Amino acid sequence: MEIIDPLLRAKEVASLFRVSIPTLYRWIADGTVPEPTKLGRSSRWSKAEIEAAVRAAKKGRALR
Repeated sequence: MEIIDPLLRAKEVASLFRVSIPTLYRWIADGTVPEPTKLGRSSRWSKAEIEAAVRAAKKGRALR
């Protein structure tokens, strides 16, 4: 059985991070969030890649 990795739209990714879409694209430009896969004129993000970016951000923050 193959596990399917859903592709998310910009609105969905921004919602996961609770940021605006312009902030999402700034984060892409500075490397905080992975670049999307282009499907025609649409941009989609692998849910697994976004989850990995969240884990990396959590790992990189200083413990208080």
